[in-house]
Order: sequence, then structure tokens, then C-alpha cells
Amino acid sequence: MGHSGIVESGLSASAPTTATVAADELHLVLRTEADTDRLAQALAACAELRDCFIELRGDLGAGKTTWVRHLLRALGAQGRIKSPTYAVVEPYELALGPVWHFDFYRFSDPAEWADAGFRDIFASPGLKLVEWPERAQPLLPQPDLLLRLQLASIPEPDGEPAPNAEGLAADGAAEASRIASLCAGSPAGARLLHAAASVGLPLWQGAPGDPAGATPTGA
Repeated sequence: MGHSGIVESGLSASAPTTATVAADELHLVLRTEADTDRLAQALAACAELRDCFIELRGDLGAGKTTWVRHLLRALGAQGRIKSPTYAVVEPYELALGPVWHFDFYRFSDPAEWADAGFRDIFASPGLKLVEWPERAQPLLPQPDLLLRLQLASIPEPDGEPAPNAEGLAADGAAEASRIASLCAGSPAGARLLHAAASVGLPLWQGAPGDPAGATPTGA
């Protein structure tokens, strides 16, 4: 990542083979929407989430907004959950407290973050979920947790063909598999990381930066 002491690494060939967090990062396989929801539910159950700042990274279409929707639903959000791409921020008042969902994709200069008055929000209590945080660096504070989502071609446990780059298998019905790479940047983030590890999702074991061709473990 290059800021605030968090190092963003590629997918590691020496990723752990059991659901035990080593150091401060974890790589999970999300084969379905249900897997995405399980990960969101695990983090939503953590009291530490209340005041965390979570960065969400990944290419367009990687599933960042979808994951946020699962998390907000797990936290009790009702009604339509809109993408903040045009509004930049969508606020929520939920049982755990205030939540802000940001999308800085349209920022052309990091100064837009400060000009919009977001510094005060980030200094106040509440959960901050940020898509495209790189568009506001280096002004953002250090995140408690970084979540990178990456589309991947992953063999199914039963040998069925993996989804292709568009998220469709040969019959056009499969969902896209993803690698969810989590990196903790604070003690609160480390507790979220341990909660994610407890879900029982398969762990990724692949070549650095290459989500194709390797196999998950613990599937």
C-alpha cells in the first residue's frame, strides 16, 4: 500500500493451511455469495468493528460494494443499500452506531477528501468503509483492516470447472470465485482477522500475485 505502516502483499505461496492467523494477514477463498455473507457475518459479530476504518481494494467488478452490502445487512441495515459512487458517501445509523460507506473512485485529487470535510468524520466514532481509498491517499489515516478482493479461477472441490473471468462456468450459471486478502493494521484489525479465520472458509495457497492455477487448502 505504501502508507501508514501497512504492507499490502501479493497472494503468498506459503499461505497458512489451517484456519490459524499467522502474523497479520489472511487469504480466504470465496466461491459463492454465501461465502461472502459468512465472512461479513463473522466481522459483524465483533464488538471491535464499531469504530474501525476498513479499506476495500480491488479492480472494478471485484465485489467490493457487494461485500459492503452483506456487511451492512449483517449489521441490521434495512431497505435499499445504495452504492456511494455518485454521492461519495452513504451514512447509516445502525444498532452498533454510525456507519459511513465511502467511494472515492471519482476523486481526481486527494485534496477533495479534505475539502469535503471528511477529516472530521474519520476523527469521530463510527465504522468507516472505504472503496478506492488510494484516490484519497496520503491523507487517510491508517486503516484497521485492509480487505482486497480479487477474481480468481479456482477448481471446485468436486472437480467441476471453475468460473471464467466473467464469473460464468461453461453452462453460464456459476458465480465468480474470489480471493479475499485481509491485512490487519491495528489490534482491533487483528481481532477482526481472527474472527475471519474462524469462519472455516478455505485458505488460499497460490503463486504471489497470481490467482489462477493454484489450489485452496482446507476446502
